[in-house]
This record gives sequence, structure tokens and C-alpha cells, in this order.
Amino acid sequence: MSRLFDAVLFDRDGTLVADVPYNGDPDKVVPMPGARAALDRLRAAGLRLGVVTNQSGLARGRFTRDQMDAVNRRIDELLGPFDTWQICPHDDDAGCACRKPEPGLVTAAADALGVPAHRCVVVGDIGRDMAAALAAGAAGVLVPTPVTRSTEIAAAPKVAADLATAADRILRREQLVGPLPPPALIAPSRADEGVGSAPVAFSRADEGGGSAPVASSRAADGGGSAPERAGGPAHGRGHGTVLVVRSDSAGDVLVTGPAIRAVAAGADRVVLLCGPRGRAAAELLPGVDEIVEWRLPWIDPEPGPVDPADVAALVGRLRGLHAAEAVVFTSFHQSALPLALLLRIAGVGRITAISEDYPGSLLDVRHRVPDDLPEPERARSVAAAAGFVLPEDDDGRLRIATGSRWTGDRGQVLVHAGAAAEARACPPGTLRRIVAALADAGHEVLVTAGPGERSRAAEVAGSAAAWTAPPSLADLAGLLAGAACLVAGNTGPAHLAAAVGTPVVSLFAPTVPYLRWGPYRVPAVRLGSPDALCRDTRATVCPVPGHPCLSTIDPAEVVAAVRTLGARSAIASEVAA
Repeated sequence: MSRLFDAVLFDRDGTLVADVPYNGDPDKVVPMPGARAALDRLRAAGLRLGVVTNQSGLARGRFTRDQMDAVNRRIDELLGPFDTWQICPHDDDAGCACRKPEPGLVTAAADALGVPAHRCVVVGDIGRDMAAALAAGAAGVLVPTPVTRSTEIAAAPKVAADLATAADRILRREQLVGPLPPPALIAPSRADEGVGSAPVAFSRADEGGGSAPVASSRAADGGGSAPERAGGPAHGRGHGTVLVVRSDSAGDVLVTGPAIRAVAAGADRVVLLCGPRGRAAAELLPGVDEIVEWRLPWIDPEPGPVDPADVAALVGRLRGLHAAEAVVFTSFHQSALPLALLLRIAGVGRITAISEDYPGSLLDVRHRVPDDLPEPERARSVAAAAGFVLPEDDDGRLRIATGSRWTGDRGQVLVHAGAAAEARACPPGTLRRIVAALADAGHEVLVTAGPGERSRAAEVAGSAAAWTAPPSLADLAGLLAGAACLVAGNTGPAHLAAAVGTPVVSLFAPTVPYLRWGPYRVPAVRLGSPDALCRDTRATVCPVPGHPCLSTIDPAEVVAAVRTLGARSAIASEVAA
């Protein structure tokens, strides 16, 4: 199966060992509580370990290289061995690419270990560590200390109380998307105790992490490793036709892509049931053989009344698929049970979905999952509960079926003008200033618009940039594939950029958690106030006058962010020449 992570990279001072400013004395090395046990658990799980550390004391003359090496050898003795040490010896004003929050140390460690950066986790104690992880496309876990600022904690993709908890959560994420444990380790969910004669379903995830075995569905089998398909049938593992469901917007469908590929690796045929908002994205997903478009009134954000004739027609359409089983993907605030009832009436034999509510006989595999997973991994965990895991050669990133026409020199910076929910869209005036600053810095900027966003795009572009409204999602993907990076809010184009490997400057309103909905496994820089009053409200319209979480973004921050992500301006090129 495809692993989530190959390596864990640790900050040194304040994370692995107590922070002694400019320490050049190995006798002052004191490991953080529980560090050795946590590291040994990660090693035992087959993960490689490294250290990524800023040591400006070398540049400032506060210690010698020999003294620094002696301290590092002592850390190796107490906590090691580590598979790589990556050290930035520069001061803040050096302008190097290795000093965190720049991603250089993370990418260098990944290269030294021979693994992709997106399959690494960075564990550190301050915001610079997390920013370096995101900019490299790696995952991040913040372990705060008294010196960690509250804004750094709010912005962190994941927070753990100590190294033991950080290790727990890294290993739990790995377990949730992997094959089912042996039957002896399968335990019933607490919520299912005493429910009478209904089919027994089980939970995969113990609440609160810990080191208890991960439990899962009784009925699932091993998944499979058949080749991935990109639009046509392939030979699977005898699961027959499997119906997968994601009735949401384009971004929701895109982040479900890895889970759908997992199902496709073990099924003879995959049919995707989606809504009209996600149809264009569904057409781009590898592994899908047929698409059924249907508006589900219990999922659609602008639902019409429930029409008995429409419901009957949907049941008939589902019955005609002759699906052996169904895997229903939902977000945490949605229920799979209305559709599960219709699937039962349609005669689908085996149904897997997440359900906090008691499902009675509607589900064969009632999956339970922590609420702190990225959406692509949450979906993969549902597929794994049904017995479908990604094959070894699938890296688990977002992906679309691309064509040869999608090429470019990675020169332009794209700025997307809007978002489906106004609360997640950067105000046009702020975006206009960002576009002007990027143009002044020598970048070629192109503003893109989605449906209904033409006037907004023209306003954002002003006289500093051109704008375009691509006629299809595939055309937008083509532009993104040839761009240096994308500047956008939390919107479908950000996930589309991740699917074509384009870095993202994420102007992220904290109405939903960044861990769940930030650009997945692609280099990114997060901007915006992470602790704004709208945090975790799921508001679709900004509840705070002036939209301060995004309107206060300094355009200079965006210029610096696109530089961190590798975009080179014409001015910079002329200076270099």
C-alpha cells in the first residue's frame, strides 16, 4: 500500500532538547520529556528521522563549528541515531534559502533521505518550523513551548502537547489510511454496544489517539493493487461495480480523488455519484468509469424541496447500476444516512460511510474517524474501512487526468478573484493591491475568474494585469499547470492547483480549519489572520465588518510568499544576469 509518510524531521532547540541560547557545550544538552521513547516509536514504524535546525550562532561567532558538532553528537548519543542533519549556519539578514521559514532545510533533508518532501512531517516549536514545512509541501506538527506565540499556535496545521502526542498523531494518520488490522485486533465501537440485532459495525479510530490498536470494519477485505485507471476500465480484485459518492462542489470532489483511486485499484468498475456543482471536477478524476449527476437535497447548499418523484427516479437509477457495494464520502457536517436508505432500497449489497448517528441497518461498515484529518485523508480512511487502499506506486496526492496541452514555463503568477463562499474570498480591493504589488515586483500576473466572477476579476486586475475567465475547469487546470504559483483563497482552484503540482499562496480565512482544507501536499504559504473572530464558524458570509482576516494582508507579504515558492520576477532575473 502507499504510505502517507516516509520521514519525520525535527527542529532541534525547544523541540528535541531544551533551548539553551547559542549552546556550544554538550554538557548542557537536556532532551525534552519523552523524546527518546517517541522517536523510537517512529523508528519502529519504519520512519526515517532527521534534524532541520537554524544555528545563526555560528554566523554570529557565538560558538565554533567544532562546538556545534560536539553538541549535535551528544544529541545523537541521547536521542539518535538520526538519518540526516541539515543545518542553516546563516543569520536572518543573509537572505539564504535554507534558514527557516524558508523551505531549504526541509527539501535538503528530503533529498538526503531520497524521499519526496510531501511525504515528510516537520515537528517544531515555533511558527518558522511550520512555515518551512508548508513551503516545502510537507506536513507539520507544532509542539508549543512557553516561547511559542498564540498566533503561531492558531496558524499551525496541527498542534500536539508533547512529542509523545505528536508521534501518536503521525502514526494514527498512517494507520487510518492503511489496510485493516488482523481480525484479532478488531473491536466494536462503543457506540454500537447494546443496539440489538442490527448489523454490527466497527470504528477504525480510537478516540484521543494513544497507542491502542486501530480498529475497523469487520467485513472489509484487503483492497488491492490493480493498476490505476484514467478513464477506462481495468481489471480489479473482483469487487465488481463499486459506487462512490461525493455530492459536493468541485473542490470537495477533487480532494476525494485519492480515495476514489484507492477504490479503483480494487474494483472492476467505479461509478461516481456527484452533484452538478462537482460534475466538472468529477470529469477530471482518474479511476472513474461513469458519472451519475444528481442533486441531493440533504447535501446541496441551496436545496430545493424533496420531490418524491425525483427520489424514486434516483432509486431507479441506482438500482440500474447493479453496484455490488457503495462507499459514501461526506464532510464532517454532512450525513450519509439519507442516501444510505435509498441505496438499501435500490438493493446495493454493502455500504460504507462515516456516521456519528446510529445507522441501524443502513450501513454495513459504520466508520468513525477523528475530526482533525486533512479532507483527502479523511476520505482515504473511509475507503480503507471498506477494504480499498492505494497501491504502492500511488503517492496519495491530488491528481487529475492531464493532457499534453497543459504545459508551460512556470512563469506567470495566477491570482484567482473569488470563492464560492464570500467569507472565504479575499476582498477585491485587497486583491487589487496585491496584483499591483506583484506587477511592480516584476511578475507577470494573470487574474482568473470562475462562473459569475468576470466583473470581480476585472476590478482585481485593474490596469496592472490581464484577466481571463477559462471556459472550463479543464482549461483553468491548463493555466495552472503552466503557472509559477497561484494566489487564491480557500476555493476549488487552490485544490486544482495542488492536483497539477502548482504551489499556492493561500489567503485562508479561518472559518474552517486549515489542516482540513488547506492545499494538500503541495508547497504553500498561508497568509491571513489565523485567530480572527470568524475562526471555525463555517460562516459563508463574513460575520465581522471589514473582513479583517483577509483585508489586512500586506501585499508585500504576498510578494515575499511567491518568492519563497520559487516564482522569479523579471526584475530578479535581470539583476541575476
